[in-house]
Amino acid sequence: MGHPEMSDDCIQMYFKVKGPVTQFLGRAHLCRAQLCAPKSAENLEEFENCVTQYMKAINFAKGEPRYYFLVYNASVLYWQMVRPFLKPGYHRHVISSLSQIVHVLNQTEEEDKEWRAELMLELLDCYLQAGKKEEAAKLCVTAAPFIKANVPQKYRHIFSVMVRHELVDELQLQEEKKTSISLAVTYHINMLKAILLLFELARLSLTLKCEEISSGCLSDLKGIDSKLIEIECLEYELEALRLESKVKIYVRAAVETQLNMVQRLDVALRRAVRLAEPGLIHTVCATQWNMCLPLLQHNLRHHLRKPLTNVADILEKVDSLMVLLRCQVHMEMAHIEEDEDRLELAMQHLQKAMLLDSLGLYQEKLTMALNRLHLCTMLYQSPERAEDKAIMAIEQAKKAIPKDSVRRKRALLVNAGLALAPDTFQIVLDSENEAKVSMGKIRGRFTYLFAKARHHTISVDKAAGHLRRLGNENDKERIQIWAELAKVARKQGVWDVCRAASRFCLLYDNVKVKKVARLKKGTRKKKGGDSLAQDAVGQSEVTLQRQVSPSLLRKFAEVWFINAEATVHLLHSEGVELNNHPQPPEDLSQHSAGYTVESPEDSSQWITYQNWIESLSQSAMNSWLRSAEIGREIQEDWIVQNAVVYVLNHNQHLIMAGRQKELVDALDHLLSIVKATGHSGDPTMLVALCNALARGLMMTWIPAQVPEKSKRPARSNLFHTPLDSGASSEVRTALEVCEFALRLTDGTLPEEVVPTSARQQLIATWVKAKQLLQQQIGPRLGMDEQSPNEDINLVTRVLVALEMYSSNGLGLMDFTVPPLAQLVNMASECTWSDPLAELQTLMRLAHFAHAAHDYEGTMLCSQKAIQMGIRYLRTVETDLVAEMLSTTACIQGRSIMENLKGRKQLRLAAAKAFIDSAKFGGIARSSALVMLAVRHCWNTWLPFLSSAADRKKTKNVIQKAISIINKTEATKQVGCVGGCVEVSEGCPPAC
Repeated sequence: MGHPEMSDDCIQMYFKVKGPVTQFLGRAHLCRAQLCAPKSAENLEEFENCVTQYMKAINFAKGEPRYYFLVYNASVLYWQMVRPFLKPGYHRHVISSLSQIVHVLNQTEEEDKEWRAELMLELLDCYLQAGKKEEAAKLCVTAAPFIKANVPQKYRHIFSVMVRHELVDELQLQEEKKTSISLAVTYHINMLKAILLLFELARLSLTLKCEEISSGCLSDLKGIDSKLIEIECLEYELEALRLESKVKIYVRAAVETQLNMVQRLDVALRRAVRLAEPGLIHTVCATQWNMCLPLLQHNLRHHLRKPLTNVADILEKVDSLMVLLRCQVHMEMAHIEEDEDRLELAMQHLQKAMLLDSLGLYQEKLTMALNRLHLCTMLYQSPERAEDKAIMAIEQAKKAIPKDSVRRKRALLVNAGLALAPDTFQIVLDSENEAKVSMGKIRGRFTYLFAKARHHTISVDKAAGHLRRLGNENDKERIQIWAELAKVARKQGVWDVCRAASRFCLLYDNVKVKKVARLKKGTRKKKGGDSLAQDAVGQSEVTLQRQVSPSLLRKFAEVWFINAEATVHLLHSEGVELNNHPQPPEDLSQHSAGYTVESPEDSSQWITYQNWIESLSQSAMNSWLRSAEIGREIQEDWIVQNAVVYVLNHNQHLIMAGRQKELVDALDHLLSIVKATGHSGDPTMLVALCNALARGLMMTWIPAQVPEKSKRPARSNLFHTPLDSGASSEVRTALEVCEFALRLTDGTLPEEVVPTSARQQLIATWVKAKQLLQQQIGPRLGMDEQSPNEDINLVTRVLVALEMYSSNGLGLMDFTVPPLAQLVNMASECTWSDPLAELQTLMRLAHFAHAAHDYEGTMLCSQKAIQMGIRYLRTVETDLVAEMLSTTACIQGRSIMENLKGRKQLRLAAAKAFIDSAKFGGIARSSALVMLAVRHCWNTWLPFLSSAADRKKTKNVIQKAISIINKTEATKQVGCVGGCVEVSEGCPPAC
């Protein structure tokens, strides 16, 4: 009737009075057991107390046949109570009491034999789940004959378990299967695992992403029964595998297809519920969850509200023991409800998730999330705890609308920081406040910059004292709050708060960061530098000394990324790119005659400011390296991949300027981490990293290029002064780095293939390393180990040969190169995955053929390149394609001019090629290419301009050339060609 208090009072009164020993004593024990039943699987003390009451009732009733019905009732009530404990990690607690109940039921010869069989099977499962195989085998000795004789419909089940776990002697099983066709089938299914093997193989191949194998398994399964819901689930998983790469980058069509599969799985789940098969329901729910995982992004997860709600409700109705899955579903449902401001529902989901988190994997996260939502519901109350005040301020800042001013958003974020660190947050925040900078009375050219650097350094150093004073109080919660404050500030563009919050959060990172990102070997820590990433938390004596959880380390990695980005933003506000040196300001002051301008190198103030700027760059680099270290520590390659991408992208200006040498230490450290963790399925990133590192190692030892005008005709130089031991070691390391990346991307593994353009850059670096080490490349052109991908092999050989041609005649060892005709044939046989790379290859072949005075080869390659380039230009108009076409057409025209032999038609063809070159140069918006082509065109037409009649014929061509120049240089005055066209009489000069 729902009045447990009244029932408890009655039971206590009953036991106070010593009544007759009747059935009511047993009933009283059963009532007391129900009253003290545990509320959750976490309370083992209540569980033991409840079991004791049941056992008292059973022990009382088993001695008197007329009370045997109480044994049965107690077993039923006990089973209802113990159900939540039948989940991973808890089976061992049930074994003792359940085995006693099974024993007593056997002893009293309970008439409901099906119930006894059911409990025997559950006890057998508990033994197996707890790893007690010997006890399970002993139970089978009595349970199997009993079930076979009294509940034959369940015998196949226990027979299957005995076969699968080898609980009975093999000979006995062989004899047993002869007694029944059904048992023979069961035996063979379990021993040979025919259908089950197909299902398991299909699932395993999906896990290992073997699409072909899983597709074959599905075909075989459909041949057995095409209407099975399990097969439908496997089909959806296979389709999801095929879409995986596109869903990862959120291609619209792929996402829509995935959402459609989620809807169809929702229908399949309803069908499974109607069939009332728990195993099938669990299979569909697990598939649905896997299908939803890639779509749980902030802007997509609202589509999953209904499907995930159905999964959560259905698993709850069947009282599923897949508690971890249920917990995770409720956690995601809480996010979805919170997005729609349904806070009460979100809190309910979090509460359910906490009850289901039996292993305690998410307790801290769930507790903090529940507290945060509770604070969001407090409209007119002010929390007492500093952490709660900070959370409330951050949540208010999150809800700010775009129209709100930055000042209002900043005020809320600052309040959050002040709540957490009232003693130092404002000081650290004011480190970037120019109004707080004290310059003193004597002011010079660099005084303000010096004062700013000193003020920032002194202010940020105060942060470490906050943690020393606070200790480890609520450390994990504070880390999460500081991290959230940094993220929200970054999102809203409040960069000074973002930097300050990141600094306070990262004080808790207890690993001293190795100073491996020094920009140059031998670089020392600059005085007055930003010491956050250099020393991490070494300044704090009270940092977390215990093992930090992976989730917390993951959070640190995220904040290190944010800190680096915010530091780069600070550098930009100072007008400096990452890892660049600041430029001294102009001296605009008026000075008396004879005043000598102070050199920046002699100014201690300028040096202090310069060191501060350099320390900010080191701080950003060290932040990314620390993130990569964390990725290696917790074996999450995506963190390492992000760190590498950040470093390469933010240092692109150095790479483009050929300053990779300054990044060698950082890149080398990153490569060692990538080798330890893997490259997260991004071989292109790995190739870019290896190429930049190899270039940096070699850059010092590559001789400066001779200016074009002072170049002498190239002569074969097979012998060159060898490198010294130090240089040789660095270049050899560069060679090994290149070969590591080339082997990885040679096509042996299809998923490791990279675009031809990326591989081409690596090949160029590899060839240059070979040249510096004076190592000739054999006739196989570097392909000593055959890869199964012949297309990549052939393309690689062509690219290697081209780089060998490019490297000859530069004052280093000359390569022995294959004949150009052979190279042209190889290029024509290639299957090019990248048309841009093919176009560039044809252009370079035309260039080398022209340099070798091979007229036929030049014309063949240039014509192919122009035809292909025009087709490509019609589909994708890019400046790069137009530039290559302009260069190729110009090469073609020059080759024709060198082979005129007085033929007028060839001169006209050359003139047309030069006009085409100018036209393509105009499309590329390159004045240099246009003027070069027009100059060649003008010189080609000169012989035709000796008479007025010929000049009229060339009028259209000249006007077309001028038109191209005018379009390319819209406002520029036309130079040489304009002057030449004005000449109407006599012999015009050559340009």
